[in-house]
Amino acid sequence: MTDNARARKLADRIQVVVAETLDRRIKDPRLGFVTITDARVTGDLREATVFYTVYGDDEERAASAAALESAKGVLRSEVGRQTGVRFTPTLAFVPDALPDNARTIEDLLDKARAKDAEVREVSTGKTYAGEADPYRKPDDEGYEEDVEGAADTKGDAGGDDDTDGAAAK
Repeated sequence: MTDNARARKLADRIQVVVAETLDRRIKDPRLGFVTITDARVTGDLREATVFYTVYGDDEERAASAAALESAKGVLRSEVGRQTGVRFTPTLAFVPDALPDNARTIEDLLDKARAKDAEVREVSTGKTYAGEADPYRKPDDEGYEEDVEGAADTKGDAGGDDDTDGAAAK
């Protein structure tokens, strides 16, 4: 039986321990400006996935990924020492896609803003093809007749038919 609350607490603790250990103990020159964004632990507490982002270009990201892989043993032993669990979870480092997704969303929003500005520019000074307000109001001529006619058609559509009642019995 899995305890999701315990897995969440362990994941939060692993995130903090890995971030502090990277900051204080790991002195790999390949390690760039790494931020640990999230950690997730499986229900059996055997495997932990640590999500990270790296500030920089693709070359710095690749170097930081290699540095994290080489420091995996030190990080796992530190996690085991500081968490005190019976079985120290294995660590898997995954680059977080959140910044890329945010950048994509920002690009799409910029395109939408540009299209809105273009439509706003084209529609400046234009008028409606018909009336500005096409809906009838109670003070319009013929409104009363339309309302009464609509009420008559509603009454006919749902009428009581003896054949329907006989078929249902």
